Amino acid sequence: MATATHDGGSPRWAETLEACGLTVLGNEVPATAPSVLAAIHAVAGINVEPAVSARGELDRQWYALISGSLRTPSNDEFFILPPVKGGSKIGWVRVKDSGGTDLPSRVADATGSPEFLTLSADGRNLFAISVEDDEYWIVVHTFE
Repeated sequence: MATATHDGGSPRWAETLEACGLTVLGNEVPATAPSVLAAIHAVAGINVEPAVSARGELDRQWYALISGSLRTPSNDEFFILPPVKGGSKIGWVRVKDSGGTDLPSRVADATGSPEFLTLSADGRNLFAISVEDDEYWIVVHTFE
């Protein structure tokens, strides 16, 4: 698949992830990982019961929900759909986040919106931020 690049030759989506403070490690996903479509359906599904957050509380609530499930103290690696137009076509990208507890703010600074989908390194736990009307939703889903 052809990917648009900047002068340095790296894909724009990779540059966006780097602007979010993430280090791109690759795109080899575990067999237990859901398809991108299954993940999107889990976030947008009718049975979703998200935690609703005010924008100012998003980073704190996000970090409280993901601690020990998405990132663990010994491993800052997880998967993310690049938060760019066409990110679902790129698919899951393995990243390392050494940037701290404010990933929603870093994504918003880089893209203009805090929306993104992440997946734990084992492919079982999905964590996402979605904006619905003027509410910020944190969605947590476990794939069996």
